[in-house]
This record gives sequence, C-alpha cells and structure tokens, in this order.
Amino acid sequence: MYQYKYVFAQLIAFLDRNHFNYLVRKYAGDKYVKHFTCWNQLLTLMFGQLSNRESMRDLIVAIEAHHQKCYHLGLGRHVTRSNLSKANTNRDYRIFEDFAYHLVSEARRKRATDIFKLDGNVYAFDSTTISLCLDVFWWAKFRKHKGGIKIHTLYDLETQIPTFFHITTASVHDSKAMKEIPIETGAYYIFDRGYNNFKELYRIHRAESFFVVRAKTNLQYKCIKWKRRLPKGILTDAEIELTIYGSQKGYPEHLRLVRFFDEEQGREFMFLTNAMELTALQVADLYKNRWQIELFFKWLKQHLKIKKFWGTTENAVRIQIYSAICAYCLVAIVQHDMRLDRSTYEVLQILSMSLTDTTHLRDLFDKTIFKND
Repeated sequence: MYQYKYVFAQLIAFLDRNHFNYLVRKYAGDKYVKHFTCWNQLLTLMFGQLSNRESMRDLIVAIEAHHQKCYHLGLGRHVTRSNLSKANTNRDYRIFEDFAYHLVSEARRKRATDIFKLDGNVYAFDSTTISLCLDVFWWAKFRKHKGGIKIHTLYDLETQIPTFFHITTASVHDSKAMKEIPIETGAYYIFDRGYNNFKELYRIHRAESFFVVRAKTNLQYKCIKWKRRLPKGILTDAEIELTIYGSQKGYPEHLRLVRFFDEEQGREFMFLTNAMELTALQVADLYKNRWQIELFFKWLKQHLKIKKFWGTTENAVRIQIYSAICAYCLVAIVQHDMRLDRSTYEVLQILSMSLTDTTHLRDLFDKTIFKND
C-alpha cells in the first residue's frame, strides 16, 4: 500500500493543510507566487529540521541529492537556495507563527493529562538565549560586540508542550516579558527568581490565577502570621507583607512565603505564592517541576536547528524558530496518534535517517530496536 509513499509524505499527512491554506490567504503569502509556495517552504524547513541539516547549503545539497523524489515528498520541484532565501526574507512570519500555535493547540488537546491533580493547568515560564554574530545579525544587538535573541516560552508541564513564545533581542530582561503572558483563569504559573516583578505577579493574582516564584535573597518583608507545625523539609510557612515601597505598590496584598530545604541538593529555597490553599510541600513540588522547561530548552537546542540559522534577517530567524516548533509538535502528535512507546529523542533519530524511505510508519517504529547500554 505504501510502496511509493515516502516516510516524510506520511508524516505531513498529520498536518492540517486546510488551516495552513487559510493562514496563507489571510496574510497573502502566495500572492504573485508561481512555483515555490508557502506550503513548499514550510515542508522544506521541516524537512531540514527533521533531517538534522546544519545550514541552508547543507539542506539544499541534501534535497538536490533526492531531486527526483521532491514532488512526492511534497517539497515541489523548485527548491533552490535562492528561492528559499527569498521566501524566508520576504514572506510574513505570522503565517508560520499562527500555524505553530495551531499545532500547539492540537498537540495539547491530544496529550491532555492531570498529573498534579489541580483544578487548573500548570505552566512554567522562562527564556533561553541564543548567541548571534553581530556583524551578520545586525538587528539583534545585545552588547557592544555581541548579538543574540531570547525565546521567552510558556511551557505546559503536564502535556510537555510549549504553549506561548515571545521572541526578543537578548537585551530584554526576563521580567519585562511577563506582560506578554496570556493569563488563564485558575491556572498555575511557575517562575524562577529572575521574575520578581510584583506588578505582573499582581496581574496574575487579579485574574484569579496562581503563581509560585522563587524569591530573591534580599526580599524585605514582615510576617503577619505563620504556621507552627510544619512537615519535614519545610522551614517556614507564613503570610507576609512586603515592606519596600515599590514592591508594596506593585503587590499591595498579602503573600505566602514558604522556605524549603532540599536534602538531595543540600540547599534552601524560598518561594512566594498567592496559592493559599496548597500545602507547603505542594508549593515546593510545583517549583521542582519547573526544571522541565530547562530540559526542554536543552533538548530543543541539541536536536532541532535553532542555534544555527539559515537566514540572517529577523523575519528568517522567526520563520526558522516557528518551523522548529512545528516539527516538535508534529512529532508529539505522531507519538500520540500512533501510540508509540518511544521517547521524542528516539522518534527524531529514527526519522532523521528514514525520511526518504518508503517504509510504512508503523513498520518503521516497530522494527527499529534501540539497546540502551
């Protein structure tokens, strides 16, 4: 049945092309385009992500080596370096941004779970910095002789899917990006101590949502009341009031302070939260799970191409980042729909070597056996 259908062609069958075409019409992406369409561009970029191409030259050489298969792979017959470069520079990145969010929504819906047994979703918010050469990426000035961008990400800790991205130059402080977070009523937001922005934390509180943030060591406060009988590992569980004028103005209500000693690391942590109904151990456990977003950033940089860019303009960089997110969500959707007992890493490794094979996807994953020595 799949004798002439390539693995990559089977993969893209999981994508909603009708929605992508709607976005192309919305932003007039294919206006005056005769051959290399936005759909061809997306698939070319995803092919590069999944096949682990290092550069645009590397990608084009790989595609030219399979030029007889390009039409059946869905890439079209006009994939050239100049076509791809012009498309990445000139086409509206919002086409790929909106489609990435569409795939995120679909992946989250399919992978929905309730690990923490709370009424709302649990998110971690953090950023990762990607260094760039200032001579080439002139628009991404960070320091005098250094360039870079930040990807501020809201990560769903239960589905393990990133749900919101905000791309800025690396000079933007993490706490400044908090105002961009879409607040969901009843949800829990976990932050590291770089996000002690009390004005934005109060915005989360007024939206009837909850937060847990690691407090800075120089926090100025006074205790209003505290609990005396504490479980093992909890040093303090108190209701506090901020005493510094600027902090108190930003967050005029009482906060909860939890001090926790982690025996594994031999370290003490201090958290601020407005979740008064949770136990102190639940607060500490929520923050402990924030580490998943750090693992996601590490995995993303190691296995998808967002450190070396195939274009130098801001538009091209954004398109490549969103194509990487599309590839990540596609793998997550395939994992769910095919009920694969594989890690995301294993799935990507198998796909990177098999995109131009004519094996059925089920046979591909069932017959490949990894031995972890």
